[in-house]
Amino acid sequence: MQYRIFTILISIICLSGYAFTSYAQDTNDSDNASKPVILYSGTPKKYEIASIKVEGVKNYEDYVLIGLSGLTVGQSISIPGDDITQACRRYWRHGLFSDVKITADKIENDKIWLTIHLTQRPRVSEIRFHGVKKSEREDLEAKIGLIKGNQITPNLTDRAKTVIKRYFDDKGFKNADIIINQKDDAANPNQVLVDITIDKKEKVKVHLITIVGNEALTTQKLKKVMKKTNEKNKLRNFFRTKKFVQENFVADKKLIIDKYNELGYRDAMIVKDSIKPYDDRTVDVYLEISEGQKYYLRNVTWVGNTLYPSEQLNYMLRMKKGDVYNQKLLEERTSTDDDAIGNLYYNNGYLFYNLEPVEVNIVGDSIDLEMRIFEGRQASINKVSINGNDRLYENVVRRELRTRPGELFSREDLMRSMRELQQMGHFDPENIKPDIQPRQEDGTVDIGYDLVSKANDQVEFSAGWGQTGIIGKLSLKFTNFSLANLLHPGENYRGILPQGDGQTLTISGQTNAKYYQSYSISFYDPWFGGKRPNAFSLSAFYSIQTDISSNYYNSAYMNNYYNSYYSGMYGYGMYNYGNYNSYENYYDPDKSIKMFGLSAMFGKRLKWPDDYFQLSAELAYQRYILHEWQYFPVTNGNCNNISLNLTLSRNSSDNPIYPRQGSEFSLSVQFTPPYSLFDGVDYSKYSTSNQSDMNKMHKWIEYHKWKFKSKIYIPLMDPVTVKHTPVLMGRVEFGLLGHYNKYKKSPFETFDVGGDGMTGYSTYATESIALRGYENSSLTPYGQEGYAYTRLGMELRYPLMLETSTSIYALGFVEAGNAWHEVNQFNPFELKRSAGVGVRIFLPMIGMMGIDWGYGFDKVFGSKQYGGSQFHFILGQEF
Repeated sequence: MQYRIFTILISIICLSGYAFTSYAQDTNDSDNASKPVILYSGTPKKYEIASIKVEGVKNYEDYVLIGLSGLTVGQSISIPGDDITQACRRYWRHGLFSDVKITADKIENDKIWLTIHLTQRPRVSEIRFHGVKKSEREDLEAKIGLIKGNQITPNLTDRAKTVIKRYFDDKGFKNADIIINQKDDAANPNQVLVDITIDKKEKVKVHLITIVGNEALTTQKLKKVMKKTNEKNKLRNFFRTKKFVQENFVADKKLIIDKYNELGYRDAMIVKDSIKPYDDRTVDVYLEISEGQKYYLRNVTWVGNTLYPSEQLNYMLRMKKGDVYNQKLLEERTSTDDDAIGNLYYNNGYLFYNLEPVEVNIVGDSIDLEMRIFEGRQASINKVSINGNDRLYENVVRRELRTRPGELFSREDLMRSMRELQQMGHFDPENIKPDIQPRQEDGTVDIGYDLVSKANDQVEFSAGWGQTGIIGKLSLKFTNFSLANLLHPGENYRGILPQGDGQTLTISGQTNAKYYQSYSISFYDPWFGGKRPNAFSLSAFYSIQTDISSNYYNSAYMNNYYNSYYSGMYGYGMYNYGNYNSYENYYDPDKSIKMFGLSAMFGKRLKWPDDYFQLSAELAYQRYILHEWQYFPVTNGNCNNISLNLTLSRNSSDNPIYPRQGSEFSLSVQFTPPYSLFDGVDYSKYSTSNQSDMNKMHKWIEYHKWKFKSKIYIPLMDPVTVKHTPVLMGRVEFGLLGHYNKYKKSPFETFDVGGDGMTGYSTYATESIALRGYENSSLTPYGQEGYAYTRLGMELRYPLMLETSTSIYALGFVEAGNAWHEVNQFNPFELKRSAGVGVRIFLPMIGMMGIDWGYGFDKVFGSKQYGGSQFHFILGQEF
């Protein structure tokens, strides 16, 4: 039967996911004159879909939009019925459309022609934040899920509000208001501008913490146990956070229970807690504690152990009968300590080992523990994979690993491998993660190292201004050089240099043209030959520094004299000719010091006492050529320095940029041949005040130089679980410059103490030692060169940013040191003290740099002018 009623248009309209009944149209509506009528009061009838069209959306293909409806041509549907309703619901569920209609265009016999009318939701033209800082905006942009160019839906808007609210809750802004508005973008049709207005209000802090039910621990001690929930306006909490964050509060409640468990109160619990607003900015915290009974350990029995006797395990447990039942100590001694029982098994291949302490008997206040051990079989390493390395040849990375296929698994080897990868400097040390995949069925394990490569080459370009004009410096440090590929250009080159072997090539130049020039080149290979960790290096340098003619100083003196005289008479300096008498007019090449040198070093990693030790030997030659050089005890002549430097060092720090744990130390002796013992010259007849004698005496320089340097890093929080761990660094170092003949003391290789410890171009033949809070070289001026020094210090470091591209940490320091002109005057208790603060920034292309402010408390040579408030600029990583 065919319906031909033209005065009524019947539409199937989907509103909020539902089809609703037809409505009447005026007979004059020509557009709807040919539309079929559908009687909703009648009995549903089956129709076959003959055609489906889509209108209203231009961004998608029709077949994609039709597919979303679930309707297909040829499908049999009931009209009226549930098929059209479900199609509408599918469109609404996608959230991409603000209006959905499905109309019947024509019905013939048992076939129906449908048109789907869709109104697309607008797209985001721009997202604008109001009321937040730039860093907060950048964080929120990455979190909220609103992306420029994507469609915006009510669900996305609600989610964005929730995410923003949670973000500021975590920062202590629990009363933050978030308003998200949309308005049409006049310049872009069907696009909207999204304005996100945030009123953070004040941070919510803790006004008062009330704890009841505690007897074993005082309220004060329990408040101290809570790390991040602290009362405001309390002096003891001056350096602790006072904001209230729900997640931190939950963690602090666990810390309270852990503290009770540590003291033997295994049944302790928090039976009630509440948070009550005190005012708009603060809350009161209430805790009710049930401590329970204090327990003691009675008997400890071991079950399942066949590899190690119970006596040995009891000794390692360090818990005996009568001790307080300390669950924290139990966890540490079985799992987390470096020498825990678990590591005894893990380091010998027993990866599938498991230990379960079971409380088998509780009598009164005594507990019997049964330590149930599953030893399992030893696991051998099947495959070791390296992911994310795009800088080095794979064999260069693999040679640093202690985990090798076919060997037994060892947790100690795994941790050491990660440490060696961090020390290479080519990967982000904060993102080196091992992926351990054990297979108990065949007793093997696959280990993967997920690495994040980072640029490690460094470029230093700097310029400064001094008496002699602009001084420029350019230094290039290539840390992934490959000497073997130097003559094989092609794919082994990245840029202008061959790369891939992890060798270091450094080229440096510093000059201000005529007055000063310095050039150096060095090469370092940490695996010389590629088979063993034997280090090798070669270096060479050349520099020349000229003096200013005495005419410059005489002319400057006369100009000052006449300017002073005539200024007094006539009120102005008529004889000041500006730059006419500058140093450029008095360059004197006949007064100079030239230096050049060569050195070669070979180092070997030792196996005893452990393989963190390294022994190295360096043979060096320097030649000093002096002409009328009035700034040094030797003014004329050629001085030669042939020396051998032996160094025993150990470095177990975990990170080259921001070490959290471990230590560094080095003990070295540098010596020359004792020429005065066999050259037959009586140096007692030479006078140190006679320039001619000094020039002859030091043609062949002789000395022996002893140095000791050490650092230790102590984390103040668990570095495994807390990335931003504050670290306490302690430092001890001293040096002595000795002689073979008391009449022939070397003026070379002395210690230059004070200031930032950076060697400037005016420093030569000395070793710079930093002592912040005092001016550069202030403790060892000319005539009081340092033949002995000591330096003690302590730094508290806190990381502000530890990312692949940038690492920043702040520090506060106290240190003390001094220098002595005579070795026999050395007194480690006669020190110059200082304290201050600073910051360090590590950029891969530049390296480590920073600025310190220090205050020197003591007089130097009876004067305070060299101490007091001092700023120091730091460039480079100090030992």
